[in-house]
Amino acid sequence: MYDLHDFLEPVSVSSFNEDNGYNDGQFAKHIAVFETEMPDITEIDIVLVGVTETRGAGIFNPTASAPDAIRKQLYQLHYWHKEVSIADIGNIKTGANLSDSYAAVKTVLAELLRMNKTVVILGGSHDITLAQYFAYVELKKVVEATCIDANINLRGESPERSENFLMEMLTGEPNLVKHYNHIGFQSYFVHPRMLETMDKLRFDCFRLGIAKENMDEMEPVIRNTNLLSFDMSAIKYGDAPASFQSPNGFTGEEACMLTRYAGMSNNLSSFGIYGYLPQHDVQELTAKQIAQMLWYFIDGRNRLKHEAAIEDRSNFNEYHCHFTEVETTFLQSKKTGRWWMQLPNKKYIASSYKDYTLASHNEIPERWLRAQERN
Repeated sequence: MYDLHDFLEPVSVSSFNEDNGYNDGQFAKHIAVFETEMPDITEIDIVLVGVTETRGAGIFNPTASAPDAIRKQLYQLHYWHKEVSIADIGNIKTGANLSDSYAAVKTVLAELLRMNKTVVILGGSHDITLAQYFAYVELKKVVEATCIDANINLRGESPERSENFLMEMLTGEPNLVKHYNHIGFQSYFVHPRMLETMDKLRFDCFRLGIAKENMDEMEPVIRNTNLLSFDMSAIKYGDAPASFQSPNGFTGEEACMLTRYAGMSNNLSSFGIYGYLPQHDVQELTAKQIAQMLWYFIDGRNRLKHEAAIEDRSNFNEYHCHFTEVETTFLQSKKTGRWWMQLPNKKYIASSYKDYTLASHNEIPERWLRAQERN
């Protein structure tokens, strides 16, 4: 057990609101914050922690704190989900070098994961995903990982860690990535051979246009995920000006939909929002966007609390299907409408209504086929 105090810097809530005039309905009045003393997080559901390390993206002197810019906007939002308890334990101290920062992030996250907390990481460049993953390696936990990003960060020739960190994450030893998904890549940023490589590894990559046309199909992908990494470059410039600055991408509303899906996942234990550069923000729009994404993440977690356990069949509609000599069962939650699909090994995986309709027409759902290929 580590003393987390050694790795963290406190938050000054009053600095986010000059008049300190928060009302009793706003988040600032309901989040247990590390200002002078570390809050007791024993009964906490979601733990927020900030990261200010950006050297992996070639930014050595950030002029503003991304986590604090996000907090300023989040604390003003209204708290609707009283069943979800939240703590903010401050910012992880930046190390003397990039490796030291990775080690600090890994240590703090591993400690929180040991306590079975859902951890949300605010700020930092996208390569902090690697430190996020190292926390699972520390605990010897096999993970399904998902990145939402306009790029696929496998550019081995790039000197910037934020552009090549996936290489180490997906091929390093020991390798504990059971499966990897990539949502929202934009084809003109990605070398065609990179996608061929990902497909050979049986990883699933969803182009931006495909994801936008089939947002419901992204829900099962995220529901199966343990580690989620969201790079703000996935959102178009008009809705998030302080990021990669691509004119295309997910809309703000679509980003909120994806984070609500993340909140509804009972598998997800860590969620990082990376790539926010407050020095490039316009009217604090990107900080507001992230704050609203977090609000929807919490909304999803609140919905999850009302979902029935899959063993409680009285809360599910059960459908039996045959396709190409395979017999399988689909379950649909009466509470949330979400679907699960049974594999030949009798395990259930997250699925969708589309999977059910394909199976009921004697067609093999691609999600079933990909899952079988990986087994």
